Amino acid sequence: QKIVKAGDKDLDGQLDFEEFVHYLQDHEKKLRLVFKSLDKKNDGRIDAQEIVQSLRDLGVKISEQQAEKILKSMDKNGTMTIDWNEWRDYHLLHPVENIPEIILYWKHSTIFDVGENLTVPDEFTVEERQTGMWWRHLVAGGGAGAVSRTCTAPLDRLKVLMQVHASRSNNMCIIGGFTQMIREGGTRSLWRGNGINVLKIAPESAIKFMAYEQIKRFIGTDQEMLRIHERLLAGSLAGAIAQSSIYPMEVLKTRMALRKTGQYSGMLDCAKNILSKEGMAAFYKGYIPNMLGIIPYAGIDLAVYETLKNAWLQRYAVNSADPGVFVLLACGTISSTCGQLASYPLALVRTRMQAQASVEGAPEVTMRGLFKHILKTEGAFGLYRGLAPNFMKVIPAVSISYVVYENLKMTLGV
Repeated sequence: QKIVKAGDKDLDGQLDFEEFVHYLQDHEKKLRLVFKSLDKKNDGRIDAQEIVQSLRDLGVKISEQQAEKILKSMDKNGTMTIDWNEWRDYHLLHPVENIPEIILYWKHSTIFDVGENLTVPDEFTVEERQTGMWWRHLVAGGGAGAVSRTCTAPLDRLKVLMQVHASRSNNMCIIGGFTQMIREGGTRSLWRGNGINVLKIAPESAIKFMAYEQIKRFIGTDQEMLRIHERLLAGSLAGAIAQSSIYPMEVLKTRMALRKTGQYSGMLDCAKNILSKEGMAAFYKGYIPNMLGIIPYAGIDLAVYETLKNAWLQRYAVNSADPGVFVLLACGTISSTCGQLASYPLALVRTRMQAQASVEGAPEVTMRGLFKHILKTEGAFGLYRGLAPNFMKVIPAVSISYVVYENLKMTLGV
């Protein structure tokens, strides 16, 4: 489609021979410019080191072995260098016209919002920042998050109810929990707390993105693509700053999800109620376990994701540096699951602390006190209440998020 669109001068939806020749000549000029920019030694050949250096200039670090794999896919005569003819023949019917286009599309296909939204922010090249491509990616990511959260909101609300109300005496199961919610407030009650959950995506994404950019500069790296431990540090700090900024909305979301029918008329009424009865401090209940939870979640999620993706590339990627959609989805799902398993007890304690005043007669308990109480009364299993609906939403959330993200990117012209 891209080739036909570029060469179709009379707009009849097809290429005749003259248009095809014209397209090839035009495309060849662009390919010649890219070839020259890659040929750092000006000897008419491109070797592995020149590929590594050119990608590094664009902010993408690859090893020499990966560069050799790229070379082998184009090298016809086995010299381990590419001359102009090999380069042209390989790319002539490939519609991309510059190196960033070749590497960018898989670099950005890693934003999956599974509701915890603690992913490390995406990184953008200078060109993308100048053309405004970065905000299109963020809008697409935000839209995808909003749709996937809305679709999985009933499971999210069930998770919150199980985290707060389930115990040994009240062993809430999935079907029983849904039945209880519908009986109490009808089908609409399954989406309680979703409005504010969707509303907080935009400020959180924006703050996280800006904080990540500033922290990267502060770390003082001269490369656009950070090493894994630097990304981990910058991502965790950016996540912590964003979460701190919107934390009162997290408390509101939990209270809205737990409310009884008719308890509050809306979000503002709920906020006023908390402020008048419990004071400003109530909006930061559970803040410490929330911050502590970011570290294992973001750290394990990112480390597992990168490790799985690189392991797959080294083992199975023969001619391409693109792992493909399903591999990325599988890596994203597994890494997210590992991250959640590690941070779940902290998330449960956070939710219980956020909900304290909404549970009648519940005493004010500290984080340590809550951990001790849960372990004493319910055992280690008690720290994982609500885990089943939480895992049930991972695959649909990742899949919906991905489909919407890809479609929104196309609509926005990314």
